[in-house]
Amino acid sequence: MAAASAESAANLVQSVDWLAIAPPTIAAVVALVVLVADLFVGADKKALLGWVSVAGLAAAALSLLPLLDDDRSTFCLTGGGTHACSYTADRFTLVIQLLVLGGALLAALLSMSTLKDSGDELPAGEYWFLLLSSAAGAALLPASRDLATLVVALEVASLPAFALVGLKRGDKRSSEAALKFFLSSVTATAVTLMGVSFVYAATGTLHLTEIATKLQSSEVLDGQLHTLAQTGVALTLVGFAFKVAAVPFHFWVPDTYVGAPLPVAAYLSVVGKAVGFSGLILVTVVAFPSYADVWGPALAVLAALTMTAGNVAALRQVTTRAYSAVRLLAWSSVGQAGYLLVPIAAAGYADNEAAAEEAVGATVAYALMYAAVNLGAFAVAALVGRTRRLNRVSDYRGLYARSPLAALVLGFFLLCLAGLPPGIVGLFAKVTVFSAAVDAGLGWLAVVMAANVVIALYYYLQWTALLFRAPEGEPVEHRAPAPLTAAIALTAVLGVALSGAPQLILRFSDTSLF
Repeated sequence: MAAASAESAANLVQSVDWLAIAPPTIAAVVALVVLVADLFVGADKKALLGWVSVAGLAAAALSLLPLLDDDRSTFCLTGGGTHACSYTADRFTLVIQLLVLGGALLAALLSMSTLKDSGDELPAGEYWFLLLSSAAGAALLPASRDLATLVVALEVASLPAFALVGLKRGDKRSSEAALKFFLSSVTATAVTLMGVSFVYAATGTLHLTEIATKLQSSEVLDGQLHTLAQTGVALTLVGFAFKVAAVPFHFWVPDTYVGAPLPVAAYLSVVGKAVGFSGLILVTVVAFPSYADVWGPALAVLAALTMTAGNVAALRQVTTRAYSAVRLLAWSSVGQAGYLLVPIAAAGYADNEAAAEEAVGATVAYALMYAAVNLGAFAVAALVGRTRRLNRVSDYRGLYARSPLAALVLGFFLLCLAGLPPGIVGLFAKVTVFSAAVDAGLGWLAVVMAANVVIALYYYLQWTALLFRAPEGEPVEHRAPAPLTAAIALTAVLGVALSGAPQLILRFSDTSLF
């Protein structure tokens, strides 16, 4: 009894590795600083809050550098012969944190011109606080190694995003988008929590590695708790399917992207997806490997449905409809989510841990490519939206005559998303995902993916061709503020660099989850 009490006391006394938790901590601290500073900064100096936020996100990203040498863990249980940690900064964590913080930084650059143009529609202090808070939760999630921390991080990333979507004052479309986003996410959270509670009841632990061990033991698999564990796994996966906008849980995406401020839509399309997919990878590959025969086929079907529904819906967009450019990017992001699901499904068919890690690496590689080029496409959309408020695809006709560099950059981003040269990085990422499906024996899924790539070519090339057609009426020059120019330039440089050396993505996305 005394020994057990001593072990419990030892577990309660934690030595915190502050360097390991620095990235999400810095983002959270800067969020509080901005919130307090907003009380003392005059209306004419609110732009300073934006620069503080950008500096904070940059500092959080730079804090990843000291963590590259070795894996670090903190908040660990050390008694009873076990060593399970709640926070781990390994290769997978660092890559996703870089994606999240880099994406949030680019969204912050886009936001500066949006806030300036909006006047009083968007309150600056609240906006920056919510964006930084969401980024802090998003940076915490890939490091989470127990279900409690995972769910808390997921909600810290999601709750501020609801408010960001509906932050426009007096905008009914924004309020409607926030309500749809909120209701769908709350449903997903409720389902996820029920699944987590079932898994905890069956295994008696929340740590992912211990759950994997317990689910493989005969006491759970052969006992009366088998059905409870199986139901918990299924419900947890359904909850994360909502978060990644997998069909049929995708209905909130187009209206949310259209109603949200454009930088928030860009943030959700990249950082929101990174959060959902990193959580899905952790619960499937790390916590539930013994149920791979269940979640592997399920994710394969979801991948096929998601990429098909997203691409077909994008194909059907009317170019003259209001906000059709944002809607097309929204449906395109649903289709891209289908591609991202393919390697995770392939990990369910892997024969060993090395093969599963390689499949997960394919998802991370594709996510890195998608993040850079999709944020770039949204940045150009934000530029065009400054003079064309309805942001229709038809508004991009003759963009080359008005703004040659913006047209060339957007054309490059669209070709990357389509997987066509000179967007070599997009082609390389698609081949990597395709190979993961073939290596796993999912030939039918590879065929579905190939068909969807062909479907997507049509609307990407149609938009690209429109950029270089003769403009209607007198050309209007698009003037880009410095932060918006910086965002477009950064994504363009990154896309061109990765197209020149696409193998860097695979080398960088080499993960170690086990």
